[in-house]
Amino acid sequence: MKDLFDLQGKRALITGSTRGIGFLLATGLAEYGAEIIVNGTNVERTVAAANALKEKGFKAHAVPFDVTNKAEIEKNVAMIEQQIGPIDILINNAGIQRRHPILEFPEQDWDSVINTNQKAVFLMIQAVGKYMVERKAGKIINIGSMQSELGRDTITPYAASKGAVKMITRGACVELARYNIQVNGIAPGYFKTEMTKALVENQQFTQWLCQRTPANRWGDPGELIGAAVFLSSKASDFVNGHLLFVDGGMLAAV
Repeated sequence: MKDLFDLQGKRALITGSTRGIGFLLATGLAEYGAEIIVNGTNVERTVAAANALKEKGFKAHAVPFDVTNKAEIEKNVAMIEQQIGPIDILINNAGIQRRHPILEFPEQDWDSVINTNQKAVFLMIQAVGKYMVERKAGKIINIGSMQSELGRDTITPYAASKGAVKMITRGACVELARYNIQVNGIAPGYFKTEMTKALVENQQFTQWLCQRTPANRWGDPGELIGAAVFLSSKASDFVNGHLLFVDGGMLAAV
């Protein structure tokens, strides 16, 4: 039972892992023994992130490609499988945010959000999932959001995309569980990250957030690692189609 959370010998591909929560999850899984495949669209940042992990003594590889491009995905996933090794864990973390009132939201920004946050998850599951099906083993973790369940001003496309991530997670579970593949999601609450820096520094928003959240504080990004390790490990072998909210109780409160 002591090795339930051990990731030694496992290989994890994490999209959008050059910085922020993606890099944090990469570091956390590496601490538990996983070999990490760092992904991003910027070649220099992807290489730098992989090197940063290597400097800490972890096994890491830089594989830059665009997760919204089907041809690039299939080419690079095949390369990873053939040259680096089987992908045991896929974390669909890549995501973007755009803010406009719904009646003024530019179509181009809508397309960017949906393609990155929603379509990419679907394409990555297709590309990696077929190898997992052959092996009859795999862990897929999709990063959702509070907006998988809640709406908020000026981010309707983001909420739409994250709501879709919830349902892609459930649908993929139904289709892939028979092959011993667990498909789950993590829905972070409000964490102090690069993406939320402006909100953290907004005293009025922070006061509202603390009042709205039973834990009465912002989340620390490191508090997401436990959920990711759990869903990547043997400990979650009979957990499937689940969206794990790590939100300090925010969703539970009125």
